[in-house]
Amino acid sequence: MVKVAVVGATGYTGEELVETLLRNPEAEVTSLSALVEKEAKFSELYPRFGKKIDLVCKNLDIEEVSGKSDLVFLALPHTVSMKVAPEFLKKGKKVIDLSADYRLPADIYEKWYMTKHADSKNFGIAVYGLPELNREKIREARFVANPGCYPTGVILALLPLIRKIADEGLTIIADSKSGATGAGRKASIALSFGEIDENLKAYKANAHQHMPEMEHVLSGAAGKKIEVNFVPHLLPVRRGILSTIYIQHKGLSAEDKIHKMYTDRYGDEPFVRVSKPGELPQLQDVAGTNFCDIGIKVSRGMLVIVSVIDNLLKGASGQAVQNMNLMCGFDESTGLA
Repeated sequence: MVKVAVVGATGYTGEELVETLLRNPEAEVTSLSALVEKEAKFSELYPRFGKKIDLVCKNLDIEEVSGKSDLVFLALPHTVSMKVAPEFLKKGKKVIDLSADYRLPADIYEKWYMTKHADSKNFGIAVYGLPELNREKIREARFVANPGCYPTGVILALLPLIRKIADEGLTIIADSKSGATGAGRKASIALSFGEIDENLKAYKANAHQHMPEMEHVLSGAAGKKIEVNFVPHLLPVRRGILSTIYIQHKGLSAEDKIHKMYTDRYGDEPFVRVSKPGELPQLQDVAGTNFCDIGIKVSRGMLVIVSVIDNLLKGASGQAVQNMNLMCGFDESTGLA
C-alpha cells in the first residue's frame, strides 16, 4: 500500500482525486492540504465525504506532508506547482503534477504561460503521463507530468494515424467542447451560472495554452512537426469534453481500414474504447469514468474523429491515479471505473 498526499485538495481535481483514491485499495490518503482560511476536516468542507474521510485539510507544510506520504499529487494552479514540486522531489517523494508546469519544454512553456519557469532542471526527469503513449516510462518514473484535459482527448484521437497524417502533410482541425469544471474552481463572471446556462461559446481560437501541448506530443509521436488548429468551446454542463477532429483524408485509407488501425492500436488498452464502425460516442458514455471513447466516420472526402472523456477523470484525476498505479507497480485499473 502507498501513502499518498493531495496538495490542492479543495479544487475540482483535488476533490475528485480524494474520491478516486478512496476507492483504491492500494492507496491510503494520509495528508490533505490547500490554501484554506481555516483548517477543517475535509468532511466538513465537503459533507459528501462524511464517514469516508476525516482528515483535516491544512495549509501546506512541506515537511509535514513529506513525513506522512510516499507519493504526492499536486493539484495546484499553473505556475504554482513548479515552486513546490522540487521540494518534494528533493525529499525523495514520487510526484504527480496535474498542472501544466512540466508538460512542455521551458521555452515553449514560458511563451504560452507568460512567466519564467522556476525549475527547468526537473524537466529532464518529468515523464509525460499519457499511459497509452508512455506506459513503460511511467512505470520507472518518480516524477510524472499529468496531461491536460483537452490534449488527452485530442492526442488519443489522433495517435493511431499521426504518422500517416504527418507523411501526407494533412491539416488537423480540432473542435473541442468542455464542461465548466474544466476551468477550475474559481470566482469568475464568465463562469457564473447566468453566463453559462443556455449558452455556448468559443474562446481562445488557435490561442489556447493546451494547443502547444498537443503539437509537442503529437510531433514527438510522428517524428515530424505537427500543427493543430484548435478551437475550444464552453458547454453549459458540469463535466465532460467532446472533441470533433476534421481531416481531409486524401491519401488515407477507407473507413473500415482506418477503424481497424484504431482497434489494433487500442484493443488492449484498459481505458480506450473504439466505437463500432459509423457510430460516434457521446458525453454520457464516459461521465464518471476514466474512459476515452473514440468514433470514426469518413464521408465526402473528410475523416471525422470524435473522442469523449470526463475532464475531471481521464482528463485529470482519474488519469493521475492510473499513473500512480503504474508508478507503484499496481494493476493499472485499480480503483478506476
